[in-house]
Amino acid sequence: MTASLDCVGINKSLGGAPVLRNLHLKINAGEVVSLLGASGSGKTTLLRIIAGLINPDSGLVKFDDTVVWSDRSVVPPEKRRVGMVFQDYALWPHMTVSQNLTFGLQSQRLSDTEQTMRAEHALEVTRLAPYRNRYPAELSGGQQQRVAIARCLAARPALMLFDEPLSNLDAALREDMRVEMMELVRREAITAVYVTHDQAEAMAVSDRIAVMRSGVIAQLDTPQAIYETPADAFVASFIGGFSIVPGQASNGQFKIENASNEPLRTSGAHNGNALLVVRPEDARPRDAFPDNSVQGIVQSSAFQGRCWRLILDIGPHRIKLDWPQAMPAGAPLTFSLPPERCVVLAA
Repeated sequence: MTASLDCVGINKSLGGAPVLRNLHLKINAGEVVSLLGASGSGKTTLLRIIAGLINPDSGLVKFDDTVVWSDRSVVPPEKRRVGMVFQDYALWPHMTVSQNLTFGLQSQRLSDTEQTMRAEHALEVTRLAPYRNRYPAELSGGQQQRVAIARCLAARPALMLFDEPLSNLDAALREDMRVEMMELVRREAITAVYVTHDQAEAMAVSDRIAVMRSGVIAQLDTPQAIYETPADAFVASFIGGFSIVPGQASNGQFKIENASNEPLRTSGAHNGNALLVVRPEDARPRDAFPDNSVQGIVQSSAFQGRCWRLILDIGPHRIKLDWPQAMPAGAPLTFSLPPERCVVLAA
């Protein structure tokens, strides 16, 4: 039976430095939420607190209505029904695939029949049945990762925790494994917390994303909402590689700081010092929105497969654009932006 998760007012310091600061996070049963952030943002510390591997300094952690950690009550990790998938797989090298799956079930005092039934189900759903008698060294990286997932599934966890699970795989295998892994999690309707520093990965696997910064959640929302309406400049720059341009906003218009361009029409309601979010894919030819155009000087072009990624200077500001063809360095380029795509944030 899958469970909801509620972290309330979590504080944690390590070596005297605060890592988590009054953090709140609520995850619904069957939901997949990614913790996205740079190194040191606190995402792995939070994951380990949920698992029971470390204790917070204060706060409350609940699975459904059961308190698993408070200053009055602590449920040990082995009794929390949490499955954890690590980036290094953590498989027993001297055990076969089947033995790796059943070893963790022995502590639950299940009958041999129940252990075998659970292991067989996990092998089938992860397509590992033909490899049941192989040892980890005889498997590929993707197969080893599937064994780690199957081991968690066999334990019937209320919550699955993923700690950078695909970072050891090559790019092509990582994408295939990500799709396969999340199809499995959703088919089994398991609540999952997924730690990553990869924005594209978080976008692909999540129902919601918690963007973390210095021990707090800067924004918690759906991937689309975070992409379309970032809460602040930090989220915008981190989540999509957008360009952030300073300037002045007034009555739905934005004037780029120290640039000669005319004010742009925007979707923002801010006035005064503000920041314009420019998404690379929003660039249009000049005549698409002639009264909402910007001129810059091309600094470089890089082929991206479906387009060219241009680096432009607009006055003292550098931005990234996706363009249908390469442009020589030093060439002027005028492009336009759809007004509804011009997101303005408070400075």
